[in-house]
This record gives sequence, C-alpha cells and structure tokens, in this order.
Amino acid sequence: MHRGIVVFTHRIFRSSSLLNPRSNGFVSFRFLSYTPMHRRNPDPDDPATLMKEDAVSVCSQMWIENFREPDKTASNLTSYLRRFELWVLAYQKVCADEIGAYVPRSAIERPALEDLLALRNAVLDNRFKWGARLQFLIKSPRDKTDYESLSKRKIKAILTTTQPAPFQDKIVQEVMYMILEPIYEARFSQKSFAFRPSRNAHTALRVIRRSFAGYLWYIKGDLSTILDGMKPSIVISALMRDVRDKKVIDLVKAALTTPVITTAVEVPKKRIKRKYSKKRVLAEDEPKPDPYWLETFFGFAPEEAEKLPSWGHCGILSPLLANVCLDELDKWVEGKIQEFYHPSKSDVIWNSPEGEAEQGNTSWPEFVPTSGPDKTRKMDYIRYGGHILIGVRGPRADAATLRKQLIEFVDQKYFLKLDNESLPIEHITKGIMFLDHVLCRRVVYPTLRYTATGGKIISEKGVGTLLSLTASLKQSIKQFRKLNFLKGDRDPDPQPCFRMFHATQSHTNAQMNKLLSTMVEWYRYADNRKKIVNFCSYIIRGSLAKLYAAKYKLRSRAKVYKISSRNLSRPLKEKKGASPEYHNLLRMGLAESIDGLQYTRMSLVPETDYTPFPVNWRPDHEKALLEFIRLDDPKTLEEQRNCIREQGLVSPQDYIAMLVWNYKKNAIATDHNTLVNNGGGNTEKEQQFLLSTNQEDNDEESTDEKHKERLHVAQMNSFGGTVLSV
Repeated sequence: MHRGIVVFTHRIFRSSSLLNPRSNGFVSFRFLSYTPMHRRNPDPDDPATLMKEDAVSVCSQMWIENFREPDKTASNLTSYLRRFELWVLAYQKVCADEIGAYVPRSAIERPALEDLLALRNAVLDNRFKWGARLQFLIKSPRDKTDYESLSKRKIKAILTTTQPAPFQDKIVQEVMYMILEPIYEARFSQKSFAFRPSRNAHTALRVIRRSFAGYLWYIKGDLSTILDGMKPSIVISALMRDVRDKKVIDLVKAALTTPVITTAVEVPKKRIKRKYSKKRVLAEDEPKPDPYWLETFFGFAPEEAEKLPSWGHCGILSPLLANVCLDELDKWVEGKIQEFYHPSKSDVIWNSPEGEAEQGNTSWPEFVPTSGPDKTRKMDYIRYGGHILIGVRGPRADAATLRKQLIEFVDQKYFLKLDNESLPIEHITKGIMFLDHVLCRRVVYPTLRYTATGGKIISEKGVGTLLSLTASLKQSIKQFRKLNFLKGDRDPDPQPCFRMFHATQSHTNAQMNKLLSTMVEWYRYADNRKKIVNFCSYIIRGSLAKLYAAKYKLRSRAKVYKISSRNLSRPLKEKKGASPEYHNLLRMGLAESIDGLQYTRMSLVPETDYTPFPVNWRPDHEKALLEFIRLDDPKTLEEQRNCIREQGLVSPQDYIAMLVWNYKKNAIATDHNTLVNNGGGNTEKEQQFLLSTNQEDNDEESTDEKHKERLHVAQMNSFGGTVLSV
C-alpha cells in the first residue's frame, strides 16, 4: 500500500502539466493543498429550510401565551401565518379527513411541499381567493382531474353547480383555526359548552345537575337562527374586540363576503327503480362512509346539537365565530347574575358574599333545603350552541323583567326579534326539556342528625328538594319513529330495519350492539338510565326479530326468539325453520361466532353515574396549561421557598446542593439531620462540627494506618522466618 502511494505521487510530480521547473513546485503544492468550499446561503423558497421547529410545540406555545395573558389584545398574528410548520400540520389534518389516513411529515412529497409554500405566499401577498373552482395552488391527493383538458360543458357544470369546499380552502381554514382557537378559548365564558374542546352535552348536563338545584323558574331561549348566518359587519366587529391583525381580519371578511355558488333545488322526477343496481366500489384512498350504527346514533342527536353553523367559506371557523359572537351574550348574562344575587341570612345555602358556597351536603349536591321564609335570590345560566337556559330562584316577576331585558339586548346586538313565546318562563313542576333530558323536582324528607349542646345527638325530619335529570321517553320514541324503527303513535310497534337485509346475522348483531353501547353512554347521567336503555333494547331487538322473520321466512317474532333465543345469538336457518345445536355448528366450522344483543334485561344495564362534579370545573387541557403557567412563574418558586423556610424544612434540591458542597469542602459525608438542623453549612456551629468531625476522621485514619503497618511488619517477619527455615 505504501509503495502504491509513492508511485502515485511520483507520477504526479513527473507530469509536465503539474510540475514546472520555473514554478519551484508551487503549482503542485497548490494542487495538493486543501481548498475550502464556500457554503451557499439557504434558499428562502426551499420548504425544507422553513421547517425549523415542531408544529405541535408552536401551537403549544400559542396556547401558553394566551392563557398567561387572556386579556391581551392579539395584534401580531401574521408572524404565525408565516410559520410554515403550521401549514404542514394543517396539510396533514386535511389529508387525514380527505383520504382517511394520517400522512407523516417525512412522507409528504417535495412537489406537495412546494405547492403548500406557494399557497402560504399567496395568502401573505393577498393573492389567495376563496372558493376557486379551476385554479388551484395545491390539489387534494385524491383529485386526479386534469383541469386544462376539460370540455366547456364540464367547466360550465363546475362553475354553476354546488361543489365541495376546495382542498386549499380547507388548509387555510385549518391554519386560521389553529391561530384563533387559543386566543378565544382563554377568553370564552365558562357558561358555554358547544363547539369547544373537551366540552360536550354531558358536561352541560352535569353542570345542570350540580348548579341548578333550587331554582323555581326557568327561561328557555332558542337563538339557533343566529347559527344560520349573521351580517359580516357584526362578526367582524365581534372579532376585532380581541384581534387587531389586518391580515387575519381581511381573510375572515373575504371568507364571509365571497358568494357561495349553490344549485337551485329542483324537484326530482320519479324514476323507475332498476331491478339490480351495481354497487359503487370505493377507491383505494377514499375514506369509508360512516357505519350504519353510527349514522343511526347521529339521528338521536338532540335538538340543541342538530344544527352546525356554516358561514360562507369559513368552514371549520364557523362554530368558532358563532361562539365569538355569542360570547357577548354570555358576558352580559354573567353581569346580570352578579346584579341579581341577593343573599338571605335565614337561607342555609348561597348566603356567602360570592354566592358560590357549597350547596348543603357536598356528597348530595342536588339536595336543597326549603326551610326559611325568606329565600336567597339567585340565578344561573348555561348555553349550548344557540340554546340558552336560565334558572331563577325568586319571584316570577324577576324572571319576567330579566326576559324583557334579554329581548332588548338580543335585538340591539344581533338584530334578532324575539317575543315572549320564544322565551317561555316555565315552573320546575312542569318539567323543563333540555338536551333531551327533563329537569324536574322531587320533594324529599331526609332525616337530619346534628349534635346539640351537651353532646346530645338530635334526629329530626327535614324537607328539601332534589333536582331530577330524567331522559325523555317521549323524545326517544320520536327519534326512533324518525329513523323508521317504530310505527304507531300510542302503542309503539317495532319496524324491521330492512337496510340490514343483505348483511349476515353476526354483522347485524354487532352493528346493533355498537348502537346500544353508545346509547348506554349517552344516557349515562339520566336518573332513569336503566328504563330508557331497556326500552331502546326492546325496540332494536324487536326490529331485528322482524327483519330475521322476513329474511328467513319464519312469519313471526315468536319463532325467531324460539330458534335464536332471547338475545338472537343462535344462528337462524332458512329451510326448516330450525337450526342444529349452535356449539356443534361452531365445532364443525359451519357457523361464525354470533354475539347476542346486549342489555336484553334491565338488570344488565349499568347504574346511573352520580359522580360529584367540581364547582370550578375546567377541562384537563386547561388545568394543565394553568398549572404549567403557575409553576413557570418566578413568584411561585419564591412563595414555595418562603413556605419551606418558615416551616423549617429543606427542599430536595437544596439538600442535594448542601451534600455536594459539604463533600467538596470537607471531603466527608454529612448526616441528613445535621444538615437540616444547621441550615446548610452557613453557621459557626456547623463549621465547628465539620472541623471536629474532620479531626476525628483524621485521627481514625492515622490509627488505621499504624495498625496496618504493624500487621504488614508482622507478616513480613513471619514470611522471612519461614524462608530462613527452608
């Protein structure tokens, strides 16, 4: 190897082109010397150089900043619009909705990133247009259409008929949503529960059970017409209370004012049904439609949750903007709650200055004592989407005055005309329907035990009321009838669900079990959970029995139950109307495993969940944010140190620091109690202790060394004597 290197260098120096006698070898030296390469400046248009941070960490920082200063006006949001990481994250989210699968950032192709960067630049340069039909800066991975080669007829159809929102519009909406959501989630009222993360109908029902006990008069309001659309000027003025960024405001304004092309609704002509219709085959990257059980359960959506706002080209921004507009109503009612509160000393609840005292027994918060001639005047409020519920404890005249003020506010703020009929005042004894649950009152006479003077325990009967949250059986029948599971008004009779006619018995039972499981979860906090779920199970079981009777020609439900048992878990046979033993079929491999229907008996339905709900409840993500902000504050650390110092304790960090410092200073291990008692090595007592300990250790070490030397000399002497004797 060394010889090869020598030959190679000899050839280089012998060549006439490299070695010149007049150059004294400088040419060859320059050739062999290292010439550093100049690095190019990073290309600003290269998408790879723009993804510096993780998009999730950027979003987390936005949430932390807004929850740290919730009242601060957001003025510089364009800087977040420039963050290419947010655009990539928005692309991943929209792709997951489009193709039904998550696309990792490493799997995004270079052309898609370049198109995404072009879309971002177009938004920043005011060149982006909402609702484009033919000119796209970025296309969906599923869209394989070549728009340049389309015929005039197809182009006209695209421009004049209703089309789904363009892929690029969804990406811009997603980026705007990621920027605006943390700003307003830090500002929204705790009284609103729709279209917000970690707040749902169950949260609203639990708040009603906890906080609305003791209210006599209720005002129900339906403002859902606001969700159909509002004037852009009202939306922009509500948005500009907290956001002062021109770029973001202009984008939202353009999305609201750009017209949406819709096709005129025509009455479809009666077509002759074909005997055989070819099933449409889904594409490879096309997401599957919702299964039957989920589609059926969506049909049970309560009236308050049926309507989802969709304003112009705002898309997923529409529910957020609706909450932004209705947040002014929430703040107005919260002010009225403070004005209305009037405590009474003779009342045993709600008589604290803030009006937030615990209601009687904390383990039974829906119990409200009724003793005392003078009651505390109090009101509470909750909003779910466009539906509001106000509870009033006091005379009906106060509720009527509040209703009049509410009508005037809605007329001035939202230009919505309401009347007394649209805001009825109902007494608790009549039952108030909200989210398909009925709020009613039950009078109870519990035994109250207390200790009198002298230590004597006295028991006496008390009088109070319980707030009952009951699922509406009438509403459930109405929903089943809408979904064609029932017929008849007075005596509901199950109807066969023919949509599952061509499915197997195993698949059909599995679909209905998922439906029953979701309904059990939906009625989780209803007092009559067992009864309502048992009724739903009866309707679904009867519908399936009628379906199987028609499918296998068994004529009646009784024959189906006789063959397939009560829960329809045994396989049905078409020919003789009877089937062999199910276990034999499974053993021979002639039948697939069939799960029987759940909750066929009331005893199988789980009990109602009465878990106490905290007074100042917040979702988990908000609690984590507030806890992080509190721990990140230097004042919190100083308060903890002062508290530890006052109690005479030592934090683990300070204890480890003292251990290390004492070891470095004295090269000894100090006892824990000594460190704590002496306060970390700063007192004279501790120094004397350390010096005395050091001296004792040195004396012990010298004694040990002398002992070792004597031992060593004795061993050597014995060894020498042995050698001499040998």
